[in-house]
Amino acid sequence: MSIGKEIVFFLGALGAFNGFILSLYFLFFAKKKYVSNLFLGALLLVLSIRIAVTVFVYFNNDLPKTYLQIGLSACLLIGPFLYYVLKSAIHNTVSKQWKWHLGIWFLTVSTIGFFLPYENYPVLWNYYFVAFIFFQWFSYLFVSGYESRLLLQKIIWNYESSSPAERWFTAIFFGNAAVFIAYFLGFSRVPFVSCITGAIAFTFILYLIILVLLHRKKTDDLFLINNQKSKKISDADAVVISQKLEKIMNEKALYRNPNLSLKDLSEEINMPSHQLSQFLNNNLGKNFTSYVNEFRIETACRIISSNNKLTLESVGYDVGFNSKSTFFAAFKKHTGTTPLNYQLQELSLR
Repeated sequence: MSIGKEIVFFLGALGAFNGFILSLYFLFFAKKKYVSNLFLGALLLVLSIRIAVTVFVYFNNDLPKTYLQIGLSACLLIGPFLYYVLKSAIHNTVSKQWKWHLGIWFLTVSTIGFFLPYENYPVLWNYYFVAFIFFQWFSYLFVSGYESRLLLQKIIWNYESSSPAERWFTAIFFGNAAVFIAYFLGFSRVPFVSCITGAIAFTFILYLIILVLLHRKKTDDLFLINNQKSKKISDADAVVISQKLEKIMNEKALYRNPNLSLKDLSEEINMPSHQLSQFLNNNLGKNFTSYVNEFRIETACRIISSNNKLTLESVGYDVGFNSKSTFFAAFKKHTGTTPLNYQLQELSLR
């Protein structure tokens, strides 16, 4: 085996081994037994089995065909476990039907493996079962994405206001999607891509998960997305927070900082960032970016009205936008017109 192949083998095998260890941690040793943790442990276990088989079969084609059967059978359980990881995290619970759901797949895997073993029916497995396995895996990915569509939309369009748990479970979803794509391309015999690509992808994704766990002193907030009993702040408290926010935004002109983040603003008013995000979304009906941009656009309008010597681009940078296009888009969204039209209107009134 060449040095390059040895490195690939080492990375793949190490990923599978650590996947097993991490799955055991979530299944048996995690301090708090969240339902989502248990499903995540099971998901990592079947993924690790798939990866281990891929690595050893890829570098040793003489292994018994039973190994291939085990690896392909594990794929049938990846999708269902991913679905229940996300569903239990989003809803904090799952219906009792999950036992029947998973039981049917376990029974299917056992029955097919016993009566139609890979060793005796290689053509059936290589052409028909493999096609079904990837179709089933993709179907569960699609359903999982639909189940968590609001979560994914929030991460994509409003990342700063998302919670650690929302980012964590989004990473799990996209990580599984990446592993699926790598395996699918490998089985489809796309040039320069093989099944070992899926094993390497899993290894890197796994280490990202481990780094997140090691980096955070507190991990309880990673495993439940909706763990707040009451999200909407009372009207009386909302008035106080709103006044405090407006005062500090105007007095310190925080909005002029193009790198202002939700965390920065929450620290200014001595309020946890997740609570501030909840206040903005649920009490004011706007996200962090929209809230800050309102101050920027109001200031920009005052500057344009009082000074026609400045370029519109310089006005945008002055009030806190980091690009001309972002300024123009936000200005039109909040005022219904472009900065140029607004400037021309102001000039005609003089």
